[in-house]
Amino acid sequence: MELFDREADESFNLLPYDGVVNYYGRLFPKDRADEYYRIFLQSIEWRHDEVVIFGKKHITKREVAWYGDQPFNYTYSNTTKSALPWTKELMELKSAVEARTGETFNSCLMNLYHDGSEGMSWHSDSEKELKKNGAIASVSFGAERKFSFKHKKTKEKVSVLLEHASLLIMKAETQEFWLHSMPPAKQITTPRINLTFRTIINSINYD
Repeated sequence: MELFDREADESFNLLPYDGVVNYYGRLFPKDRADEYYRIFLQSIEWRHDEVVIFGKKHITKREVAWYGDQPFNYTYSNTTKSALPWTKELMELKSAVEARTGETFNSCLMNLYHDGSEGMSWHSDSEKELKKNGAIASVSFGAERKFSFKHKKTKEKVSVLLEHASLLIMKAETQEFWLHSMPPAKQITTPRINLTFRTIINSINYD
């Protein structure tokens, strides 16, 4: 089911069952959104991501950064990252997201996709460090990209187009029952920055 033409209605659940996903549309006017985009491109400590598949390390084209209230450890794809302290702009954005959604977050995983050749395969954010059924807020800057959900059992799919400076939130049992992905889009030649605000509850070894 494609929802590309649907006007943003934050009360509407994009998922037909087994979870809640709300799309808020754009959080900021274009000039402010462009400024955040520029700052994040230039000032974030981007690093190419590492994933371990069948015991072999792979370096992704996509770059990532991990920030939080504390130097939280976060393990996914068999690699562990330690959170950096918030920047001023990230704190501003976190406060804006919390005010809009009524949720609270203590960390943020950022992704930089340089163009449409880079995407994200099907997965769910269900790592042991994350609050179970906790909200995950996704904010996008830059190129508009298709974002898809697939039910783990029925295989039903739902897709939405994430606009520049838009907010999408996943909560309730979404991670338990649904996978999500961002498929490649070769026609897109400009970068996209994605910020996913999360709540870490089980992280140790802050050294």
